[in-house]
Amino acid sequence: MDRNSLPPLNWLRAFEAAARHLSFTGAARDLNMTQSAVSQQVKALEGHLGRPLFYRRARILELTQTGLTYLPVVRDAFRTLSQGTRAITRASGDVLRIQCNLSFAVYWLAPRLPRFQAAHPDVQLYLSTELWEPRDIAEGIDIEIRYSLRPADTVLAELLHRDAYYPVCAPGYAVTLADLTAQPLYDCSNMMGSWAGWAEEQDMDWPQPPITYFTTYSMPLAVALSGGGLALGHDAIAADLIVQGRLVAPFSHRATMQEAYYLIQSAPAQGMASAQVFVTWLRAELAAFQSERLATQA
Repeated sequence: MDRNSLPPLNWLRAFEAAARHLSFTGAARDLNMTQSAVSQQVKALEGHLGRPLFYRRARILELTQTGLTYLPVVRDAFRTLSQGTRAITRASGDVLRIQCNLSFAVYWLAPRLPRFQAAHPDVQLYLSTELWEPRDIAEGIDIEIRYSLRPADTVLAELLHRDAYYPVCAPGYAVTLADLTAQPLYDCSNMMGSWAGWAEEQDMDWPQPPITYFTTYSMPLAVALSGGGLALGHDAIAADLIVQGRLVAPFSHRATMQEAYYLIQSAPAQGMASAQVFVTWLRAELAAFQSERLATQA
C-alpha cells in the first residue's frame, strides 16, 4: 500500500480506541473485536506509517511521540465525518443537545444547572456524557464542552477554562511531602498532567512510586473521597468538593494542565436562540468560578 494513501478506517478506529484506553483489551471491548485483532490492526497501521505509535509496556500501552501527534488528527477526522453525517440526517427539534465528559458533567455542570433552568425554563436540555474525550460527538449534538489539548484549526473552538491540578485527599487523611510517595496514589491514565510532573515543578525527588491508574477521572477521585489515598484533583472538578469539605488539598502547589476546556458549537447551533442563551450562561458561570478560585488563592 502506498504510504501517501489513506490507511483503512478500521485501522484508525483500532488506534484511536487503543489510545483512549491505553490498552488493546479495552479497545477490543469497545469495538467488539478480539484483543489480537485490535493489536494486528494497530500493527498494520504502524507498518503503513513506518513508525511505531505505542510503546508496549508490561501492563499498559504508552503513546510514542508519533502517536501523540497523530491521535488528535485521527480524532478530528472522525469528528468531521460525524458532523457532516449529522448535518445531512438530523431532523430539526426544540431540544438543545450538549455533550461533555462525565466528570465535568457530574461535579461542575450538574450542580449549576438548576440556576440555568430557573432563569430559562423554556429551554429543554439533553446532556450526553462520555467517560473521556469521545471518539465521536453524540448524534445530533449542538454544543460540546471538550476537555483536550487544543483542537485542530479546522475545528471552531473557543477556550473556556484552563485547569490547575494538585493532590487531594479526604479530610483528616494524614500526609506530608516527606511521606507522599509512600501513600496510595491514584491517577487517570488519559491525563497529560501527572504525579511526576507535579513533583518535578517543585524540584521534588520522585522515585517513581507505584500509582494505580484508571481510564476515567471519576474513579481516582472516588477513591480519594472514600479516604483511600490521594488523587490528582483538577480545579473544575475538585474545587467545589473542597469548599463543601468533602476533600482537602494538603499542599499549596498548583500545576497548570496542558489540556483545557473548549466550547465547540455546531453550525446550526450558532443560529439557535436556545444555544446562544446556554453559551452566554456557561461563559458567565465559568468566569464567576475562575474569579472565586483566584480570590480563594489570593
